[in-house]
Amino acid sequence: MRPDDWHLTEDLDYFLSRAGDFLRARPAPHTVALTVTDALRRRGPRLYGDEAPAFGWLAEPGGPVRAALFRTPPHPLNITAVTAGEADALAARLLALGHAVPGVSAERETAAAFTAAWERRTGDRGALEQRQRLYRLGDLVVPEPVPDGRARVAGTADRELLARWYEEFADAVGQSRSQEPGAWADARIAHGGVTLWETPDGTPVAMAGVTPEVAGQVRVAPVYTPAPLRGRGYAGAATAEVSRVARDAGTEVLLFTDLANPTSNGLYLRIGYRPVADFAVYRFASGPQPGPGAGPR
Repeated sequence: MRPDDWHLTEDLDYFLSRAGDFLRARPAPHTVALTVTDALRRRGPRLYGDEAPAFGWLAEPGGPVRAALFRTPPHPLNITAVTAGEADALAARLLALGHAVPGVSAERETAAAFTAAWERRTGDRGALEQRQRLYRLGDLVVPEPVPDGRARVAGTADRELLARWYEEFADAVGQSRSQEPGAWADARIAHGGVTLWETPDGTPVAMAGVTPEVAGQVRVAPVYTPAPLRGRGYAGAATAEVSRVARDAGTEVLLFTDLANPTSNGLYLRIGYRPVADFAVYRFASGPQPGPGAGPR
């Protein structure tokens, strides 16, 4: 495996022309790459920050695409499943082109392999930041007892609420806000991408979001209940409803959980979600700077 077998670009359309079929062939493990690139295509390359995103794919001369990657700074590098040798070749390629990599997010074995390769080549130290599990909806089970109230799709009148809850959700899970809250709310409202659970008097008490359909899959995210309202079944009811609508539309319904949160993992199992694969996120401490290079090409 040669480092030059990894091809990098900032051109999203070119990337999708080369790696799009590969990503669509396995939509469940590739859900993040599919949904992020779809959002960038629809809403612009600076959706997640001021720095240009980078994309890449692995293919030997004349051979098929075997892996893909993307990075939307300041977020970690996201890689589809690769072998240890392929991960090492990628680390070498990124360093040769002058890429700083703050971390990696991938299936568990791939994330560990790339972290080990990056540590060997740079002297950086990789720290495990989060363990995640990807779930797929099987037979939907509405959790009992169902709380009083009803589900409804969020509309333009809910924009301020959605923007605020988006910020609160990011703070609650310790994640940076990947988008401007108002813009996030506008985009979700535009495709009916948030379901609210509201009490009988019409007060919203929880939300469950869903990404637009790409390659026959959607991903439920985020699911949020304000802290004072938790433990009453609101999040479960909202999640069950958004999952039902997506399933009835004929799509594969996916979601990620933080394995450090047994409450959410237990809830999704009760609703009917089943494990697909485990993922991991590593962050890298500062080490020697990458060698000179022109950045993504």
